[in-house]
Amino acid sequence: MKVLLISVDGMRPDALPNCELAEKYIKNSTYTMEESSVIPSVTLPCHMSMFHSVTPARHGTTTNVHTPQVRPINGLCEVLRASKKKSAFFYNWEQLRDLSRPGSLSFAYFNKGGETPWDASNNTVTNAAIEYISNHHIDFTFLYLGYLDEAGHAFGWMSEEYFKALENSWQNIDKIVNALPDDYVVIVTADHGGHERCHGTDLPEDMTIPFIAFGNGIKAGKVLEEACIIDIPPTVAKLLGVESDEDWEGKAIL
Repeated sequence: MKVLLISVDGMRPDALPNCELAEKYIKNSTYTMEESSVIPSVTLPCHMSMFHSVTPARHGTTTNVHTPQVRPINGLCEVLRASKKKSAFFYNWEQLRDLSRPGSLSFAYFNKGGETPWDASNNTVTNAAIEYISNHHIDFTFLYLGYLDEAGHAFGWMSEEYFKALENSWQNIDKIVNALPDDYVVIVTADHGGHERCHGTDLPEDMTIPFIAFGNGIKAGKVLEEACIIDIPPTVAKLLGVESDEDWEGKAIL
């Protein structure tokens, strides 16, 4: 079994009924539209929690500038590497380089959103992931799509431009899913939501995110009772047959 984790930055679950592709995948997945993020609901702290299974109060990164941990916790990539599993990253927001320690990844691909238009950047990192997966054995792939968050900040969450970026994100999700072998589990989630033209608060619009899983052995139409962003590392580890780190605070939900 292999796992593809896709993070669509700033994706609110109540936006998904406006995207036909998203609705198609949700019907065939195990999911919740009420996954909890962490405080502060900011991109890098949330992703640190997504990969280290603890809150920002524990991993120490509370802004979009990485803070080295005083008592380091092994992240998902370090745990997988110790079990001889291979991981690859594809992303268009540079700060995510700090989600893994040097030596933990087998491959990383970065295309800077903003220098390349964000919609084109989403397309570029997705195409790079498809090409790499097609030609290499990789156990865990992380694909980050940043266009939606950029549209939220520029035009407002739930604006026409936001929904255009949502459609682009799901078109890329559909493209990579259709290119995957049958032995993949795909998890689609977000780091945070957003309101007006910002996020970072404890408002439900900022804190509530979707969790959508489908693929090899995943039951269709099952609704999860509860989920938190810190549950993602132990869930991925379990799918790949790897023990969770003893410091992780989340639980496997698949």
